[in-house]
Amino acid sequence: MASPVLDARLAATPADAAPPPRRTRVFALPEVRWAALSAAAFLAALPLDLAGAPAWAWGPLYAVCYVAGGWEPGWAGLCALREKSLDVDLLMVVAAVGAAAIGQYLDGGLLIVIFAVSGALEALATRRTADSVRGLLDLAPATAVRLTAGGEEPVEVADLRVGDTVLVRPGERLPADGTVLDGASEVDQATITGEPLPVPKAPGDEVFAGTLNGTGALRVRVGKDASGSVIARIVAMVEEASATKAPTQLLIERIEQRYSVGVVVATLALFAVPLAFGADLTETLLRAMTFMIVASPCAVVLATMPPLLSAIANAGRHGVLVKSAVVMERLGQVDRVALDKTGTLTEGTPRVDAVRLTGALAEAEVLALAAGAELPSEHPLARAVVAAARERGLPVPRATEFSSTPGRGVRALVEGREVTVGRPAEPWPAVRELEAAGRTAVVVTVDGAPAAVLGVADRLRDGAASAVAALARLSGTGPVLLTGDNDRAARRVAADAGITDVRAGLLPEDKVAAVREWESAGLRTLVVGDGVNDAPALAAAHTGVAMGRAGSDLALETADAVVVRDELATVPAVVALSRRARRLVVQNLVIAGGCIGALVVWDLAGHLPLPLGVAGHEGSTVLVGLNGLRLLRESAWRKAGA
Repeated sequence: MASPVLDARLAATPADAAPPPRRTRVFALPEVRWAALSAAAFLAALPLDLAGAPAWAWGPLYAVCYVAGGWEPGWAGLCALREKSLDVDLLMVVAAVGAAAIGQYLDGGLLIVIFAVSGALEALATRRTADSVRGLLDLAPATAVRLTAGGEEPVEVADLRVGDTVLVRPGERLPADGTVLDGASEVDQATITGEPLPVPKAPGDEVFAGTLNGTGALRVRVGKDASGSVIARIVAMVEEASATKAPTQLLIERIEQRYSVGVVVATLALFAVPLAFGADLTETLLRAMTFMIVASPCAVVLATMPPLLSAIANAGRHGVLVKSAVVMERLGQVDRVALDKTGTLTEGTPRVDAVRLTGALAEAEVLALAAGAELPSEHPLARAVVAAARERGLPVPRATEFSSTPGRGVRALVEGREVTVGRPAEPWPAVRELEAAGRTAVVVTVDGAPAAVLGVADRLRDGAASAVAALARLSGTGPVLLTGDNDRAARRVAADAGITDVRAGLLPEDKVAAVREWESAGLRTLVVGDGVNDAPALAAAHTGVAMGRAGSDLALETADAVVVRDELATVPAVVALSRRARRLVVQNLVIAGGCIGALVVWDLAGHLPLPLGVAGHEGSTVLVGLNGLRLLRESAWRKAGA
């Protein structure tokens, strides 16, 4: 319950305004500044050149254009050449200098400008991709109010430690991940989980740094320091992912080296062979330079990473941390899905979902007495009984003379009556019925007489059935349930979720054996789990996804991707997003290959003007980059059943 004193003291506190979203300042990027200077010099030289002004008027301007737009890619290309790697950037600069060497200053300058502008656009798009995720850091406040024995103490968020208690006033953003100790409010956590409506929070509920508190005051125990918060993990994983390269990208880069050497050899041949037969020097060199430009694989190189990194950024905004571009590509390749039960398909928290009365007492009275007896206990079944009474709005009386026997149950005096709650001593019909349905039977006796049998079970997650159906559509086959639980409980959950293939009573090594069996049969398996016992299977699978909220540290470290919130629907959503990214990669390769092929044929079979070749080549590069960034849009994320 909320604290009246706490709420009254904070009622007049003004709300904390949400920080403005982070924006990329265009001219903060050096690539943009150099490209702007190069373009300005070119535009200043162009009218003077076309008007027939003397060379001293426009020559220095072209020089500025060449140096400003070409020094950075030229230097990078030379560094790569020193490492025995031929960079396509160097080919562009060489082509521009070659055009200038035969007096085609305008054409060479145009190539430099378009190439520099293309690089600036690529840098800007890449920065905005990173900013779309890094902007989450701005959501976390810089300071927090820590509660100590001496009262309130303002501190930097970075100075908070696990176990500290912080005060979050109405309208403020939460400074750290943690658990609510006192207070009741609604928290808008759309920035982390994507949930459209504020989520009610009460003592015991988990909260995330950067989410926005509603009208109530909360006292929160810090569960993670700043570097371990969900926001920080999103940023760190996206940055790590940005530094990785997907297999498709690595293949393209290996081909690029050989292809670039082939382009240089072909360019030299196009220049030397016609000259040997008496062709005009200027025309031959211009044609060879045009070929070098249009045949360069710039667009092909950009075909892979923008879609994958955009997908990673989008998934991160929706609470799925994909650890690398390799993982994002592999997620879309799965054709078999295996799900853990407890904590993955189910909530992982036992709940009373059936009451079978065996005496004269009413259900409400039995639940109230049982909850009173169980209130001092920390056992999960005890918490389930207390929660059942409170969910029905029943008062939970205090117990005296409480005693607990491990493996048997509890005994207490509640409102002057002797109440016991524990394992059934006899196989009564109600007990057999509940156990046959996969529930745990708990017997309540009042003054020595059986009053009721409670059925306790782990509840299926909301949306689990639709998520299972979506995974079945995506993989082409129904998911498999792998669990260490007993067969009856497993089949009850599987039936509710729509799963027909159930493998129960498995040890961790049994789960690994099942995964390796599928992998050896050529099935790329996605395993979703949350516990320590799931970690070996997550590691053995083609791709492993951990449920992050209640997941063990070992599972989170082993998994390739982490679902921050306990929403199973995000798993098929990220698989579908990966498949869209893979389709965009194919589209980009077709666009890039088609443009290069058409321009090369035009140059070899006819006469392709250098400015048109430059525009076509660089235009396809920009188009491919922008096409890949489409996955940053909110509409690219589609949850199961949406």
